[in-house]
Parts: sequence; structure tokens; C-alpha cells
Amino acid sequence: QVRLVESGGGSVQAGESLRLSCAASGYILVTHGMYWYRQAPGKEREFVSGIDLDGSTSYADSVKGRFTISRDNAKNTLYLYMNSLKAEDTATYYCKIDCRLDSGYRAAYWGQGTQVTVSS
Repeated sequence: QVRLVESGGGSVQAGESLRLSCAASGYILVTHGMYWYRQAPGKEREFVSGIDLDGSTSYADSVKGRFTISRDNAKNTLYLYMNSLKAEDTATYYCKIDCRLDSGYRAAYWGQGTQVTVSS
């Protein structure tokens, strides 16, 4: 039905930057909200950032001013630009989309996750 492919994770030093991408494919009619979550070892998955269809954005306090979310609706792709990375940003990052399929069915889908490791 819907496939999400994430990319862009890696290992960096504190203060460096990364860009994550999440490409959605499938029988998608409309993609509403698109989101990034992350999960560090031993911790619960937490919200990082979200962007609505109208372009309005939201961020967790811990990433405000350092991360920027964007989307390319033509490509059904979500991005997360992560600057000034800190060791505490180390986690597996997951994208999530809320979309309506050609069938009219609306649901949320998750990506497989991409690892981000920041060394101090």
C-alpha cells in the first residue's frame, strides 16, 4: 500500500549537520501531516517535528532553532535538516505520514528508521 524509505542517517561529531529524507510511495491520494520521531536506546519514541499540508510546522523544544523540517509535495518526500547536532540527538529517527489513499482510506504509516549517532 504505502512504503516509506528513509535515508541520510549516519555518524557525525557534535556540532555537525545531517539531512534526513523520507520518500513515500504507493496509492497515496493526499498526504496530510508528515512527522519525524526518534527513539534513543532505553527510551520511548518521542516527537521531533511535524509539518502539515499547509506548511505549518511544529518542533520539540529540544530541537527548536537547530532542526528544520520541510516537505516536497510533488515528490511526496519529507526532510529534516539537523544542525548543531548534540550527543543527546543520538537515536533512531522515524518518519510518519498521515495520508489518504486512492481508495479513500486514511491512515498513518511509519518508516523503518534511520540511525543517527553523534559523538561528543
